[in-house]
Amino acid sequence: MAEENQDGQEKTEEPTQQRLQKAAEDGQLLTSKEMMVFTTLAAGLLLFMGLSPFFDIGLGAWSQLFVIDSAENLDTLGLAKVRYGFWLVILVTMIFGIPLMIITVLTQAAVGGLNFSNKAYNFKSNKINPISGLKRIFSMKGLVELGKAVLKVVLLFSIGALVILQQLPSITHLSLSSLGQGIGRVTELFPYLVGALLIALLIIGAIDYAWQRHSHKQKLMMTLKEVKDESKQTHGSPEVRAKIRRMQMQKSQESARQRDALDNVGSATAVITNPTHFAVALKYAAGQAGAPQVVAMGRGPMALQIIDRAKDARVTTLRIPMLARALYFTSEIGGEIAEGLYNAVAVILAYVFRIDSGETMDMPELTLPPELRFDENGKPEQGAD
Repeated sequence: MAEENQDGQEKTEEPTQQRLQKAAEDGQLLTSKEMMVFTTLAAGLLLFMGLSPFFDIGLGAWSQLFVIDSAENLDTLGLAKVRYGFWLVILVTMIFGIPLMIITVLTQAAVGGLNFSNKAYNFKSNKINPISGLKRIFSMKGLVELGKAVLKVVLLFSIGALVILQQLPSITHLSLSSLGQGIGRVTELFPYLVGALLIALLIIGAIDYAWQRHSHKQKLMMTLKEVKDESKQTHGSPEVRAKIRRMQMQKSQESARQRDALDNVGSATAVITNPTHFAVALKYAAGQAGAPQVVAMGRGPMALQIIDRAKDARVTTLRIPMLARALYFTSEIGGEIAEGLYNAVAVILAYVFRIDSGETMDMPELTLPPELRFDENGKPEQGAD
């Protein structure tokens, strides 16, 4: 049966990637203590077997602690022995401890990943609440932990007893052997005993890993409402996403129209620029009915392409930022210019017709209505450009 949250809703949905990531940031990682015990003990056994040829050297170094060459200066000699023993313990600890620590970290990385989160070490009041403690003890997780502990004791004790009973004749004869022979025999029996125990620990570790994986997943399961709320927080509400998609589609269609209109630049009468931020290509034939038509326009890279096309087609290009912005923000490709721009565009087209016919004259001054003056973001501005 699916778990329920505090609102009584069933957690039926798989945890999302965001939920898993947040859990990892909070220190809630999949972990298996029994699998760590198995890998650590296995690594320790391999390390023990690999270093066994050096045990005689280590035993000799350790025996030096108990050798007193002279009865003189016992205080100084005792202090030297203590210092020697201390560094010997440190050396043995490093030889065995560092590799085993690395194995433990690698095991956690393989089981559930690593994440050194400070949140995992934060104080939580429910951990010292006796009622919460009792609930944890008598919960399903507590019962499973109890079952694992019982299984571990039974398996380890049974296998250990079988190995010891099998090797009992050799063990009873250790008292008749010399110290070196005894150590050699124990060295032979130790891997055999630990290897047998490792089989039991592997079984327990596999069971624990399967349970921890299931328990971790169930703990992170989500209700349908939680999934929807997370989706809203991440991507916005469906209405907002639909509006964004419409805006993206409109922008894409507008860009497509601008690209298609590039082929019309060669037929334009003039191109008005800002000089490179905006470019608007106008077409008008003397005597035609209607207002001048916008055959192409664009901003940024598209404006540069329009200017290049106009240059190749020898279309007159004029740098009039104020008029270029007004045309861009009030016109559509294929449509006529805004009525408020008739006078300004008429003056410019008359100027273009005259210079195209060979006349030389200065650029006329233009005046635009205040409501048709825009900045580069399309916001109305007051005053001259």
